[in-house]
Amino acid sequence: MKLSEIKEVLKTANAVNFELPNGKLVPEYFHVTEIGLITKNFIDCGGTVREETVVNFQLWDANDYEHRLKPQKLIHIIELSQKVLGIEDHEIEVEYQDTTIGKYDLDFNGSNFVLLNKQTACLAQEQCGIPSDKPKVKLSQLNSDNTNSCTPGGGCC
Repeated sequence: MKLSEIKEVLKTANAVNFELPNGKLVPEYFHVTEIGLITKNFIDCGGTVREETVVNFQLWDANDYEHRLKPQKLIHIIELSQKVLGIEDHEIEVEYQDTTIGKYDLDFNGSNFVLLNKQTACLAQEQCGIPSDKPKVKLSQLNSDNTNSCTPGGGCC
């Protein structure tokens, strides 16, 4: 989800709720403690230099049971960060601490903002010899297609 998309959703939202990948909600008294711009410069295993930029939201469970972040307040925080930091319309990454600090992608399911588990991937598969898809073979077909079946002592192994 991009920054412009969350702002559009917040314009008509009644509440700001974040749902974890396991379906549980982040406690409703959470705080957005940071909105920032993170740029990652790196080289992949194939030698290609890359750059990724995301807008980072940090959520914090403050045990502040009286606090509820309203949609209009979050829009104000986002717009202030855009103005002060010069943040453009990038994808959002959310940090939230459960047992450790997790980083999540963000989506919206019609009522809640959903934290999606991030996945690692090789960005240079063609460079390091990883096949894109392994051929799927049924073992039963291998036996029926091969009339020269391998038997112990037959010299095929």
